[in-house]
Amino acid sequence: MFVGRKNELNVLEETYKKPGFQMTVIYGRRRIGKSRLITEFLEGKNASYYVASQISLDDNVRKWSSQVINDLVPDMEGVTFDNLESFFTFIGNLSKKEKIVIALDEIPYMAEADDSFLSRFQVAVDMIFAKKDIYLIICGSAVSFMEKKILSEKSPLFGRRTNQIFLKPFDYLDSAEFVPKYSYEDKAIVYGVTGGVAKYLTLFDDDLSIDENIINNFFKTSGYLYEEPVNLLTQEFRSINTYNTVIEVCASGANKVNEIADKAHVSTSTLSYILKELSTIGVISKVIPMTEKENKRKMAYVISDGMYRFWYSFVPRAKAAIEMNKGEVFYNSYVKDKLHLFMGSVFEEMCRYYTLSRGLDGGLNCLVTNVGSWWGPGHDHTPTDIDIVGIDDADRKAVIGECKFKNELIDKEVYETLMDRRGLIDKKYEEVEYLLFSLSGYSKWVKENVDSNKVKLLEIADIYAITK
Repeated sequence: MFVGRKNELNVLEETYKKPGFQMTVIYGRRRIGKSRLITEFLEGKNASYYVASQISLDDNVRKWSSQVINDLVPDMEGVTFDNLESFFTFIGNLSKKEKIVIALDEIPYMAEADDSFLSRFQVAVDMIFAKKDIYLIICGSAVSFMEKKILSEKSPLFGRRTNQIFLKPFDYLDSAEFVPKYSYEDKAIVYGVTGGVAKYLTLFDDDLSIDENIINNFFKTSGYLYEEPVNLLTQEFRSINTYNTVIEVCASGANKVNEIADKAHVSTSTLSYILKELSTIGVISKVIPMTEKENKRKMAYVISDGMYRFWYSFVPRAKAAIEMNKGEVFYNSYVKDKLHLFMGSVFEEMCRYYTLSRGLDGGLNCLVTNVGSWWGPGHDHTPTDIDIVGIDDADRKAVIGECKFKNELIDKEVYETLMDRRGLIDKKYEEVEYLLFSLSGYSKWVKENVDSNKVKLLEIADIYAITK
């Protein structure tokens, strides 16, 4: 089953239809579904797809040429090329009769095997491919490499691409399609613990309970996700100890630079570099309160990758139990009752997506063009936060909201808390609507006392009801 990626497929199809040479660069973190996207697009086309290996350039050329021949000229099966330039000339000659698509996955492996590869590739693009009806797709999982060596102005390939696709995790709506039999609550939890990463979503079987799936994947030594973050960090960085420590500290609740540096026992300069690298691969994100984008003193860092956030919250302290085949006991005793607490920030993210989507399609009282959260002093000067802040910058209007992922009805206290948040954000924005999001619904008091002209009462079914 192929899920989502309609926009990305449209980009590929539209580029394919253009005459002459075209080149698309696809990149994104590992397991995100790049290879699956490419193979889906190539279906039925005169195309060849090769995934590079961590071997010498010469060996990759032999394997790549063998793949191209098998895919495009099977009558020549058994022929391979040892010379890269001769192979590129051969590819150019293949396009004389009809357009061909050449997809090269994991290009960083070939570039790292031989420093001259990208320059030689650039010469082939300029001297051979540019004159042919060839659609070249190059792809890589090492995000920092792709940005620095392929997309940047310093890259030999700079200026040659037609477009690029940065493949991101699925949103909660597309993620739900992987587990159609689940309730909205369980679909949300699957999205929360996988972070919307394609490979991880395929691991969840909706014929099993959500608890069984989490145990099988995270809390067994045979589970695919048991050691996944460590494996991913090892593939990205030479030494992962400090990176691992920084993520652990963030998972424990530290979110300011000085606090993280102190608990991780690193200098702020070292930490800045680590945070930048972790941000590049999508593990950490920098957040600033809405309406206060220029206030760097309020800048905070959070774990933005759902799988990393779940793993670092629970798996490290469960390792002894898991190694003794008692991971299920640990999960049932320690994790299960904390799932809804873990899902709090995930649900907020889902509700922000809903707010932006409805704000853009006219479903709210203003045209929301940006959404985030806010924190700062409340009316009584105590620390306060607002889960949802949607901004209409053109008309200087705003909506604010509160989210609760709990197995209990939202009652008077939560409603009044939201009302108490009025007027806290920048005064230049007129607050025109208030949103409450609930997993389990609302009490009789809230339903009877809500100002329906100003306040929307939303449930989890509502945020799954929107169309993309």
